[in-house]
Amino acid sequence: MDLKKGKMTAWQQWLERPDKSRVRNVFFQVHFWMGAAAGAYILLMSVSGSVIVYRNELSGNSFVEWVVRLHENLLMGMTGRFVNGIGAVCLTLLCLTGAVIWWPGTKHWRRSLTVDWSAHFARINWDLHSALGFWCFIFVMVWGISGIYFAFPQAFNTLLLLDPADRFTDQGLFWLSQLHFGRFGWFVEAIWMVLGLVPGLLAFTGVFICCRRVIYKKPSNPRSS
Repeated sequence: MDLKKGKMTAWQQWLERPDKSRVRNVFFQVHFWMGAAAGAYILLMSVSGSVIVYRNELSGNSFVEWVVRLHENLLMGMTGRFVNGIGAVCLTLLCLTGAVIWWPGTKHWRRSLTVDWSAHFARINWDLHSALGFWCFIFVMVWGISGIYFAFPQAFNTLLLLDPADRFTDQGLFWLSQLHFGRFGWFVEAIWMVLGLVPGLLAFTGVFICCRRVIYKKPSNPRSS
């Protein structure tokens, strides 16, 4: 605490009252509006991605092959692949901005890790968005980055500037691709199929938060109402 002015420093404010931080508010606005714009797309990719986890085992099934094309390029060829790349960039930015604005302060961070199922719907929705975002951050981040790689592989050639002998880059990108699909046996694929729905749940809960704020003029966080 700044004793002369009787005010918190920026760091103290971030730790104790992040809702009052201007920097956090900027990140929140980016996260809020980007999520509102990309919500339906993320839901589509989430559900279709979970469906095609077992694409190799179900090869030849016309419906699965259709969903594969939908997931890979939105049934629009290279144009759809480009759109997917932009969507993956949005998902990655949502992860990063979400990680910044998740912090609720030193007094409340523990309750942001769980869901109060006995609360009203708006509170449950907020808790789900917060808790899922925290516990599944790494998974969603990997899907976002790997999605960028699939759409814009040439951009990742810049990694060779750090690894000119290609000792790690090619292998790292291979594992990034494998992680996207969870291709490590049936058990991991089953986990990936379930976790693949998380971005969709985050999109759904996020859109509800958006509607609550924009349409009904209520606080995004029902705890503050």
